[in-house]
Amino acid sequence: VIPVLSLEGPIYCEAHEGSYTTKHFKKFVQHLLDEMNPYPEPNSVIILDSCMIHKSHSICRMVE
Repeated sequence: VIPVLSLEGPIYCEAHEGSYTTKHFKKFVQHLLDEMNPYPEPNSVIILDSCMIHKSHSICRMVE
């Protein structure tokens, strides 16, 4: 399960059986971005840890 939370509560959540790959995470981010707002509006900043799938060039380009 990957939840996305804001100070106001949940924004988006997805469950997936098995391990997440970069391919799975990219689809997750595509759906998440539909729920996000342009900066500097609320729900406009994504914070990721240093997991390898978060560092993919395609993921970085999507969230910039």
